[in-house]
Amino acid sequence: MNFVVAQEKKIAPTSPGLFIEIARMDSALFGAFNAKDFLKFQSMFSKDLEWYQDNSGLLKYKTVFDNFSTMFKQQPDLERELVMGSLEVHPIKDYGAIETGMHRFRHFENGKEEVGTFKFLMIWQKKDGLWKISRVVSYDH
Repeated sequence: MNFVVAQEKKIAPTSPGLFIEIARMDSALFGAFNAKDFLKFQSMFSKDLEWYQDNSGLLKYKTVFDNFSTMFKQQPDLERELVMGSLEVHPIKDYGAIETGMHRFRHFENGKEEVGTFKFLMIWQKKDGLWKISRVVSYDH
């Protein structure tokens, strides 16, 4: 049996600076989420947002933020943390970056702590010096 081995060649390697920049944006995004700072959280997404969720389908900007508004009121103790070591960042030429990873959400329900760990992918667009999320894929729920 003959095997052909191909060597992986990364066309667009991630610079340490881009990794740090996106990690900082992720931290700011979920700092606003955890503080329930709705306006700051919302401002970090583009108006043409598309949010793909395995158990909800495709959601657009208005629906996403109607849902977050309700969630922030109904679950004020809900918090998100990035799973250490799971963050990956990859550049998108002339657009921005792809962020992937795993995050853990926790809140109390019926006097008991509920914890779930899920996978995500976010597309960040850098426009006029500002980073905003234009696409989200939330899965493995």
